[in-house]
Amino acid sequence: MKLSNKVALITGAGKGIGRGIALEFAKQGADIIVNYSFSATEALETVSAIEKLGRRALAIQADVGKWAPVHAMVDQAWEVFGHIDILVNNAGITPFCDFFEMTEEDWDRALDTNLKGAFMCSQAVAIKQRAAGIPGKIIHIGSIHSHCTVPFVTAYAASKGGIDAMTRQMALALAPYKITVNTVAPGLVEVQRILDDPLYDPEDRAKQIPIGRAGVPEDMGKICVFFASEDSDFITGQILHADGGQSVKIAMKRGEFE
Repeated sequence: MKLSNKVALITGAGKGIGRGIALEFAKQGADIIVNYSFSATEALETVSAIEKLGRRALAIQADVGKWAPVHAMVDQAWEVFGHIDILVNNAGITPFCDFFEMTEEDWDRALDTNLKGAFMCSQAVAIKQRAAGIPGKIIHIGSIHSHCTVPFVTAYAASKGGIDAMTRQMALALAPYKITVNTVAPGLVEVQRILDDPLYDPEDRAKQIPIGRAGVPEDMGKICVFFASEDSDFITGQILHADGGQSVKIAMKRGEFE
């Protein structure tokens, strides 16, 4: 039980990778604040699943891209649980659009949620941790798109590149207060929206990943448990690519380079 007596705030925890992280944390003894923006039903389902594991959980609605809701969420969570030891900045959106057709709204939505949201949540939690004199763990969910990418995700890739740079800056700023900051950068993870895509072929995609399969939310959860636990106390400012080797393989067509 590596996270016994710990309290974790996980943004975007109603479904997908966020839910996977929440459940793995609960299995390791943590109580969970389940943040969501729109998926209230899914967030309550996550809360129920956590409670069945014997841990406390609370769902709080907040748009992480806006200052006032973020601080209200952190204040409420701190009041209910008494402290927040771990923050996982998982909330994110992926607008797919052609570079020439991208609008200011597309750009702002991605950067506000993925990058500004991660900063504001981190700052709000770290302020309270510093004032209380308690060590902390901040984990960003980045992406391999920060350094190797595909078409139509310009804003998303830019936001995740910003996460990588911000991780290093935040690690420097928060190290004196024993608050570590690290990023987990997933490759392909089979969340529901991926599985629901009629064009998604799991067998074909698995062949493109050296380890032979796509990731699942539980994979990300287990890695985040490491970064949230005492096992990682001497690690900060790092970006871990959790992608089954996807980012180190050259993509090629059959027969190319043979």
